[in-house]
Amino acid sequence: MVYVKREQSDENRAALLATAGRLFRERGIDGVGVAEIAREAGLTHGALYAHFRSKDDLATEAFSQGLARSREAFRGAATDRDGSVSGYLDYLLSPLRRDDPGMSCPMTASASEVGRHGKDISARFAKGFQDKASAFEAVLDDAIPDAERRRLAMTIVAAEIGAMAVARAVAKSDPSLSDEVLKAVHAVLVKASKAQ
Repeated sequence: MVYVKREQSDENRAALLATAGRLFRERGIDGVGVAEIAREAGLTHGALYAHFRSKDDLATEAFSQGLARSREAFRGAATDRDGSVSGYLDYLLSPLRRDDPGMSCPMTASASEVGRHGKDISARFAKGFQDKASAFEAVLDDAIPDAERRRLAMTIVAAEIGAMAVARAVAKSDPSLSDEVLKAVHAVLVKASKAQ
């Protein structure tokens, strides 16, 4: 049996999580196998199972890590922009994010398939969704009544995720439609975020 030093083991685990997260965002959880993840991380699939009980366990941890990275990028976007709904949406609904799913939010990349996986990843998705909705709720127009704020924030997050999914789905065959989807949803959500 080969023994790996703790530091090397931690590096291997980090490489597996980073590689899995990127591949899952690019091709989906079901679109990539554990052997490919291990190979791209420079390891064997046996090494993967030394760190994770199953592919779902790996997916759950990679999803959580991706959410944390996405949350930090989202905060950075608020700092770089004006901290408004429009500023957030400029970042989230950009062609750059559409064209690089490997670097985008795991919720956008995996929304349609998380429900087919375990309860743990579903719970992490739910927490990520609620956290993102809370961030939007905090920047909504102060004149919007409290009873409306949460509902509107959840609508913004759901629409942003759906818009990006549609924009990616049509980008190769109809790039102008893809751009139009991003711009249209951005405009509608910004308008909805202002008190009437």
